[in-house]
Amino acid sequence: MQEPLLGGDGPDYDTFPERPPPSPGERPRGGALQDRRVFLATFAAVLGNFSFGYALVFTSPVIPALEQSPDPDLHLTKNQASWFGSVFTLGAAAGGLSAMVLNDLLGRKLSIMFSAIPSAAGYALMAGARGLWMLLLGRTLTGFAGGLTAACIPVYVSEIAPPGVRGTLGATPQLMAVFGSLSLYALGLLLPWRWLAVAGEGPVFLMILLLTFMPNSPRFLLSRGRDDEALRALSWLRGADARVHWEFQQIQDNVHRQSSRVSWAEVRDPHMYRPIAIALLMRFLQQLTGITPILVYLQSIFSSTAVMLPPEDDAAIVGAVRLLSVLIAALTMDLAGRKVLLFVSASIMFAANLTLGLYVQLGPRPVSPNSTTGLEGMLLGGSEQTPATPPSSLTLVPLLATMVFIMGYAMGWGPITWLLMSEILPLRARGVASGLCVLVSWLTAFVLTKSFLLLVDAFGLQTPFFLFAAVCLLSLLFTGCCVPETKGRSLEQIESFFHTGRRSFLR
Repeated sequence: MQEPLLGGDGPDYDTFPERPPPSPGERPRGGALQDRRVFLATFAAVLGNFSFGYALVFTSPVIPALEQSPDPDLHLTKNQASWFGSVFTLGAAAGGLSAMVLNDLLGRKLSIMFSAIPSAAGYALMAGARGLWMLLLGRTLTGFAGGLTAACIPVYVSEIAPPGVRGTLGATPQLMAVFGSLSLYALGLLLPWRWLAVAGEGPVFLMILLLTFMPNSPRFLLSRGRDDEALRALSWLRGADARVHWEFQQIQDNVHRQSSRVSWAEVRDPHMYRPIAIALLMRFLQQLTGITPILVYLQSIFSSTAVMLPPEDDAAIVGAVRLLSVLIAALTMDLAGRKVLLFVSASIMFAANLTLGLYVQLGPRPVSPNSTTGLEGMLLGGSEQTPATPPSSLTLVPLLATMVFIMGYAMGWGPITWLLMSEILPLRARGVASGLCVLVSWLTAFVLTKSFLLLVDAFGLQTPFFLFAAVCLLSLLFTGCCVPETKGRSLEQIESFFHTGRRSFLR
């Protein structure tokens, strides 16, 4: 029998070979065509991320419409609008908390499919809303579904993908979330707000239909003792002509070594807490760059910064740039590596946030200088203040800086934090730890989304952007000191690194 990849000892044993040795007579993999079933399964799963991205920015065109609604039951005050914008993140945090149980109880695939229930119910409530409570409940339910899929989909994708394309496929959850947001921005130019909620149902039902025919994660099946089913799932994913016995053996050996559940005593072991701490801090810093409040209040931010183009057009343009940037990241992640893109991403976001802060502080004033509430009113779509006439080309700065920020985020700290979370978390704690990461992420997002308006009202719109810029500098230091490079490594190799501490892995 072939020696297991991670089971050898001795100074000459190469724990991290660039490619696994083939089994006797095993034919090499055939590239993209060989992986087409993995691509299909990934597409079916990441439709959940499409719904997540669509629901996340649902408030961008809807809040201004509801603030002008003649129906007193649906007309939003400033405080109600802020809750409508931020309650999604509370739902997402609850979804991440539930994923800590469902990910290991139902499995990755069934947990993703389960998310369709609150998602469909949430959109239905918002489409037929007759009062504020229906809007808030619908927003919370879509947030719950988003938090659940955010924890389950990256794990599912990483566990079914071969190492050679895992980076590219690991970017698809973020890519589809961005595509969902762009679709919302585009449809917001054409449809009334109720029909935007109706349109959100489509991807949910398509996801359920496709996932019905997809296999579960082989690693999850092995962890439940369903070895024959796991082998069939892996054989289906790799294609009829692929010989998967060597890969199956490595996964099986790793799963059997971790057959018991992780205990609290083991959590204190560095090989367990280090990857969990890295994943948690990455999700925390990702939110502190300001991405969620910027996306939630994007159209309103443009309304408050004296822009040249209509705010709704600016929002759609930014959505298109975000989609293009994630696509670039997906294509380069397995070539450039994770750490390089994280460095580039944080540097770009720092420059963009600093530019936005300086523009707001030193540039044209959209409201009366004597106003103490105008900025908050403008952010929430209020009409109390009359913007000053903006000077020509200078007012393109907010749009260009926001485009650069979104580009920087989408090519690094957006998709890679999700990918690394699914790559570095130990198998025994992957379900619970991924849910914990999502919980921390969305609780942070809720605090930021609510406090964003308070900061603006107390200190001006420039203050949050300066704080976000400082966080981007901190992210650069964190990447250099703590984040390992995982390009081209199997999940078993990555986990072995945290056991052995082999520095060669980081090169």
